[in-house]
Amino acid sequence: MKAIIPVAGAGTRLRPHTYTQPKALIPVAGKPILSFMVDELIQNGITDFVFIVGYLGDKIKDFIKANYPNINAHFVEQQKRDGIGHAIWLCKDICKDEPLLILLGDSVFDIDMKELVALGTSALGVKKVEDPRWFGVALTDENDVITKVVEKPSIPISNLALIGLYKICESKQLFDALEHNINHNVRTRDAIQLTDALMKMIDDGTKFKAYKVNNWFDCGQKDSLLDTNTMLLRKRTPDPGEFLTFSNSIIIPPVAIGKNCTLTNCLIGPNVTVGENSTLQDSIVRDSIIGAFSEIQNVMLHRSVIGSDAKIVGRSKSLNIGDDTEIDLRS
Repeated sequence: MKAIIPVAGAGTRLRPHTYTQPKALIPVAGKPILSFMVDELIQNGITDFVFIVGYLGDKIKDFIKANYPNINAHFVEQQKRDGIGHAIWLCKDICKDEPLLILLGDSVFDIDMKELVALGTSALGVKKVEDPRWFGVALTDENDVITKVVEKPSIPISNLALIGLYKICESKQLFDALEHNINHNVRTRDAIQLTDALMKMIDDGTKFKAYKVNNWFDCGQKDSLLDTNTMLLRKRTPDPGEFLTFSNSIIIPPVAIGKNCTLTNCLIGPNVTVGENSTLQDSIVRDSIIGAFSEIQNVMLHRSVIGSDAKIVGRSKSLNIGDDTEIDLRS
């Protein structure tokens, strides 16, 4: 079984962070988003990977080669972004006719991966959402077999969203459907969609089970990225001696602090990730992500995302305040 992970997107909703690094490499809970997916797949016996790269693709390649030298990694470049369906179609010569797991590279899935890998049928990950118009949407019968899928419908056929997790046992039929849609210019929202190919497979007789997930996080924007960081930190098992070397600082778990960090006179946490080699002084940080090699001094951060190699220096004041005095320092 191969895992296909598309990571070619430009990540426009996470700018300015994605001007300099792919969103799949943004850190949450102590490691890049992409690592959570790759690590879990490896733990469940998947060692054959196809990464679809594009924007800043060399950084994805370098990261995978440096951190996962023992996997069989293929890299396919999507030079023109023409939809997820087009991206998957580019893998046709590598994947041949074998079962596939397709996982969107900017998401974190709260699932039993072992169960999904062992599932003997094709399946699409789904979850009920409040506003399905932003997703591919699935309709099922009484046996949880999917009867119809539609990409981002203006009038949803259900509230069951496709979450970017696909197990395809009939990979030849998938690539045939994608080839048909490309040759006949079948597009939705001016792109070749994977959802349209799945619908053609259903029309041609392929059965997909609705695989219902507990939760998943699309890390494509700031708020969902911070929520993902919180969720993964709460699942993390901390090292008991992890925070013993910091000077006059209070750490409120859950927190992940990278190697070679310096903290002085700080209150950090809860729900904070700090990248390696960062320096924090006289600061309060909670519910935030701070990249590697950053310097934070005299600031209070809440629900903030700070990139790598960033520097923030706030204002320190010495006050002598008498009785019945009110001072506003916000401006």
